[in-house]
Order: sequence, then structure tokens, then C-alpha cells
Amino acid sequence: MSLHVFLYGAGVSSTLDSPPVPTLDASARTAPRRRTRFLALPEARWALLATATFLSALPLHFADAPGWTYGPLYAIAYLAGGWEPALEGLRALRGKTLDVDLLMIVAALGAAAIGQVLDGALLIVIFATSGALEALATARTADSVRGLLDLAPATATRVTADGEESVRVNRLSVGDELLIRPGERIGADGRVLDGTSEADQATITGEPLPVLKTPGDEVFAGTLNGTGALRVRVERDPADSVIARIVTLVEEASRTKAPTQLFIEKIEQRYAVGVVAATLTVFAVPLAFGADLTGALLRAMTFMIVASPCAVVLATMPPLLSAIATAGRHGVLVKSALAMERLGEIDTAALDKTGTLTEGAPEVTAVCPATGSGLDEDALLALAAAAEHPSEHPLARAIVVAARARDLRLAPARDFTAKPGHGVTATVDGRFVTVGRPDSGLDAEADTDAEAEADTDAGTGTGTRMDRDTDVEGGTVVRVERDGALVGTLVLADRPRADAAETAAGLTALTGTSPVLLTGDNPRAAAQVATATGITDVRASLLPEDKVTAVRELQRAGRKVLFVGDGVNDAPALAAAHAGVAMGRAGSDLALETADAVVVRDELAAIPAVVRLSRAARRLVVQNLLVAGTFITVLVLWDLLGHLPLPLGVAGHEGSTVLVGLNGLRLLRESAWRRPDGGRPRAL
Repeated sequence: MSLHVFLYGAGVSSTLDSPPVPTLDASARTAPRRRTRFLALPEARWALLATATFLSALPLHFADAPGWTYGPLYAIAYLAGGWEPALEGLRALRGKTLDVDLLMIVAALGAAAIGQVLDGALLIVIFATSGALEALATARTADSVRGLLDLAPATATRVTADGEESVRVNRLSVGDELLIRPGERIGADGRVLDGTSEADQATITGEPLPVLKTPGDEVFAGTLNGTGALRVRVERDPADSVIARIVTLVEEASRTKAPTQLFIEKIEQRYAVGVVAATLTVFAVPLAFGADLTGALLRAMTFMIVASPCAVVLATMPPLLSAIATAGRHGVLVKSALAMERLGEIDTAALDKTGTLTEGAPEVTAVCPATGSGLDEDALLALAAAAEHPSEHPLARAIVVAARARDLRLAPARDFTAKPGHGVTATVDGRFVTVGRPDSGLDAEADTDAEAEADTDAGTGTGTRMDRDTDVEGGTVVRVERDGALVGTLVLADRPRADAAETAAGLTALTGTSPVLLTGDNPRAAAQVATATGITDVRASLLPEDKVTAVRELQRAGRKVLFVGDGVNDAPALAAAHAGVAMGRAGSDLALETADAVVVRDELAAIPAVVRLSRAARRLVVQNLLVAGTFITVLVLWDLLGHLPLPLGVAGHEGSTVLVGLNGLRLLRESAWRRPDGGRPRAL
């Protein structure tokens, strides 16, 4: 079976057409599995017909029945099992290429021409069965990708000024308001506007228990709503949802070829021509020395079969495509077979800080009421949040979020003003409140320098300023005043992700060297994150071009660098690295376009997992090439130096082809995805 048929014989649909799931039961917790049945494939039906007629003819042949009783059955077997590969081979020949399928058909017809009708029919039957099994394996690969789309419903209920309407999911737009009834699947990525419910997100985030959803919470397409009704605003075009992006990228990846595959295809034509020339030699030389015609032709036909490179052709792409599909199910979109192969080659990791190792957004880490202010922590935080509530600044949003997390009541603010770089003022409960940068106890010049250093990072707007009167490193100190008197300070920081240390350790174990931290942030903030994650090589205050220089220095030293980042300023380093991975949730468009792979849900631990998966795919490629090469070598030598029966040669050749194809599909199993901590995989 040709590589082209194996890769492209089963298309992957990109339409969202599965019905909504009406009830919340155990079966709904996993993605519906649409497994292609064997007899649904035309290759399988033709192979079954060829096999049935061959088996019907076999007892008649051995019973020495008249030829007319079993001859037509053999003819049907030849036609049923051989017409499609013969047609494909002729089309390839018309395009001036020699297809290995055509070699098999010629060998079968050659056997029939010298009276070995049974052997030729056996070759056709085994060849057709092999092709059917390969088609089934391809279809099952496509099933695993198509199954992701089954998570999203075909229709959604859109709320309009005139009421409600049922629309196709692919007609939804950003900003549309959806009504999600109990037991329905959510049709698009969005945010809850109204209502309270629990969403089963096991198929998206891997969380085993339903997650409470209240106004302001994010919801994902394909997750299952619980017992409450929700109103959701669509925040991402359905065609750009996580599930749809996975399918699109896997489809695109299946149309790319890895360097190993390109090399195999480059030599395939020359090898096929060489096989034809060698076959003619194997036939002509014994004939010239007095061998009988039938014996010489039979040996030549056997040689053509066992020397054909079918298994070699199938050695590379099935493992890589299986790895791409498995990574996609777990939230890592690898853009091509080339990218998947390169991920397994890396021996050094370089990581950005803000938005990559850290959350990329500030949060309140300390609330410090001033002595004599009369305020406790909750009162101070509520006062600051009330004044900051109208502001859109990232620090203001973090303060308000912290107050809401404590269920604090926020008094209304009047006369609100904001002064960039200084803070905000407002009247809260009749008192004049100021929240902003310290006016005393801080060296203004040093503060400005540190803030400028922080702002060179990924453009998050979360500048890091150091208050020399505090014992806080890498945090932003916010001063809260009431009627001109200091009542306390808040400390905000961009915390490392929960799995940052685990990821750094996983990459260290894989590469044998600790990752390098490359950041535009100031040295103190970088050192704090490095200490928390176990990274020892820290390079701070880097401009975008400095990150590229650092990556190239490592590569000049003979290292193959994996760079992980998220910001616009990371795109040059992503492009310069041997392999680049972008964080998908907050990553800039430029970073997402430049990277070889995207971590959709920002789960850092998925990075060493996908590197490990890529290495597993590369090992399977090597295994397949060794198996294919061993079979070809042994069978060819057996035929040239001894007497290899044609049926045994056929079984060996086709058996190795099937073995190689199925071995490559092992990475579709759930167990192929392993996290650094050895824990249960988080399925997407």
C-alpha cells in the first residue's frame, strides 16, 4: 500500500456536527468515540471478497477438480484484491514514478503467467488484507481526532432582543449571548454573564470533579453543564476554539513531512528502479546459465516481492502523526511532523519568565495595615479595592479580585481620578483615599529604573518596583492613604505557576542540564522565580535581541535549544531556537504563529511530556526502520542464496509492513502521554 494512501486515505472532518448531550451521566464524561468499523472501508470489503473467493477455490484446487471450477474464483480474487493498487500504480507510472504497489501486482501476474496461479492469488489476498488493515489504522487515527469535535454540539441557543433562537454553532460570533440549559454541552468558549451551575470539564482540563461556574468565570466549548442554567457571552470564534484548533493543526500536520520521511521518499524511486533492475538480473543470469524458465521467473518474482520497500516507506509518518494526535488530545498543538521530530532532538531548554514560568498577572500577596490606622487586613483591602474598582489597570484589577475572593463589601467610590504612573484617588465613605506608588521611603530614581527593567518583559504592564523599606523581592508595593495619612500597604507579585518547578525538573531530567531563564525583568525578580523553580542559570534585563543572542550562543556551543515563551518580544527567540513552544492562553498572536507548538491551556508540565512523546516517536521510527531493513535483508539473502518459497516471501514482506504500521500507532494509546511526575494524564 502506498504511503500516500496510508496518510491521506481517510480525511479528517472539521465540521461540528455531533448532537448535544441531554443529560449529565457517566457516559457523558468522556468524548463520544466514533470508531470506524472494518467493513465500512472499501479496502476491507474488496479484501474480504478476495479472501472469500481464494478460500473457496483452495479446496477445489487441492482436490484436483477441473480448472473451470476454481479458475473463475481465482480470477475474482485477483480482480477484487488487485484492481485498486494496479490503478494507483499505473497512475503513478503515468506521472513517471514507480509505485511499490505496481511491483506487487506485476509479481502476482508474473506468478500466474508461469502457472503459479495459487501463489499469485495468495500474494494478492495478503497484499489486499495488509492494505485493509493499514486503511483501518489510518481511519482509527482520524477517529481519535474527529472524536474531539464530538465534544461540541451542533447547535446552540442564542439570546436576542426578540427572544431566543437555535443556531448552528459555526454561525456564532464573538459577543453573542448564549443560554446553556441544564445537561447541555457548551457550544463555544466564553464567560458566564448570569447564573450558577457546575460544569464537567474533565474532557478539557482533566479535573475529575465538576467545577462551580458563577458570573465572570470562563467556560469552554464541549464541557457539560450541570443542573443550573447559564448565560454565557461568546469570547472566541467557534472556528478558533481549542477543539477546532486542535483538529485544524493536526490536519495540517498530517500534510507535512519530517526530514526522515523526506529522505526515505528521496531514495524510494531510485530504490524501486534498482529493484526492477535487480529482478531482471536475478531472472536473466540463471536463465543464461541453463536454468529453466519457470524456476528463474519464480525466483525473480519472489525477489521483487521481498525487496520492495513497503515497510520502509511506512516506518516514519505513522509514529509522528500518532504522537501529534495524542499531544493534541492533551492540549499541545504540534504544527507539523517536522516540529514533532525536532522537539525530540532538543538537549537544552530556555524559558521566558513573565507569562511562561509565572502567571503573567499580579495578585495580592500581602496586606499590611499601618500601626495606629485602626484597620485590619480586610478593612484595608476593602478600602483600597473600593478606590481601585473603576480602574482598568492590572494592579487595580488584582486588588479588586483579592477583595472579592474574601467576600468583602466594596463601598461606592466618587470623584475617581487616575494618574498614570502614580495611582488613583477617590472619595470612599466621605474620606479621601489615595492608592498608588510610595511617595516616601523609596528612592525615586532606583524605583524608576527597576520599573523600566520590568516593563521590558512581555508587555504585561505589571511593572515590578522594589520598596527598600520592605523585605519583599520582586513584588510591587502599593501605598494606601486616607485623608493624607498612611493606613497601610499592599504587596502584589507575579507568582510562579504551580507546575513551574515540576516542569523545570522534568526538562532537566530529559536534557541532562538545568533550563536557562531568559527574561527582560530585573535581576531580583528573575532570581526570585529562579529560586522557586530550581533554575540556576539566570539571564535578566534582556531585550528581545538579547534573548536571540543567548539562544544562538547556546546553539553555537553545539546545543539544540527549546525556547518557551509567550510575548511579542519572545517571537524572535522562538524563531531562532531549534524548537519553539508558545503558551496559548495569554500568548501573543506573533508568538503563537512563530512557535512550532502551542500549549493551549498553559499547563507547563505538558512541555516535558510532549518532548518525551516526541522522543518515543523517534524511537519507534528507528525500530520500524530496523524491522523493515532486517526483514528485507533476510528475505532477499534467503531468495538469492537458497530457495525461498513464494508464499513464505509474501507472508514475510506483508507481515513486516503490517507490523511496522501498527507499531507506529502505539502512540495513540493514552499511556503514551506521561507527565514528569508520573501522574495521571490530564486529557483534553
